[in-house]
Amino acid sequence: MKRNWKHGGFGPERRGYHHGGLKEALVEAARALMAEHGPGGFTLAEAAKRVGVTAAAPYRHFADRQDLMGELARRGFDLFGERLAGAWDDGRPEPHAALKRMGRAYLTFATAEPGLYTAMFENARSLHGQAANFVANKAFDGLTRAAAGVILAAGGNPADIRRLALEIWALAHGTAMLTLAGHFDPARGDDPAAILERGADALIATALRGK
Repeated sequence: MKRNWKHGGFGPERRGYHHGGLKEALVEAARALMAEHGPGGFTLAEAAKRVGVTAAAPYRHFADRQDLMGELARRGFDLFGERLAGAWDDGRPEPHAALKRMGRAYLTFATAEPGLYTAMFENARSLHGQAANFVANKAFDGLTRAAAGVILAAGGNPADIRRLALEIWALAHGTAMLTLAGHFDPARGDDPAAILERGADALIATALRGK
């Protein structure tokens, strides 16, 4: 049975792959293999084997493994952008609280989809074309809107919006990658969400200091 890719993906359709089913199954196989083995831990032939087709079958839809990874990254950024936008919720009830909620959503996505998240950022250069670039920029656009909401609500300088958005993104990405790599120890009180929140508060305070 098919499931929406954004809510868990497509299970392999082993009876004919009609109407694009093979392409969807290969993308889902790559997503699963990356979650198990990391971005470099599988080949296009292994994705084909996971789906139950010949090693030549994936080439009906993808030029090579990098092409498949680029498609996975594009879809990942699309889903990522939607999750962040949902967490931001147009800055309700107020921008600073909404930004904190957005930070938690960022970490939740990265930890729930470690293979997908890593593929997105390791394969950004594979996102060719205007439509793909638009999708890849959705996450940053969301962070920019959040930074604008926080700065403008506090009477800050609009010229600081992009810098703050980039700083928060760098902080969130670094926190996510350290979390995925196992560098935080909950037994010692390490809390990635709290680390991200305190870091973002410090960046916001710095941006507003010269308002």
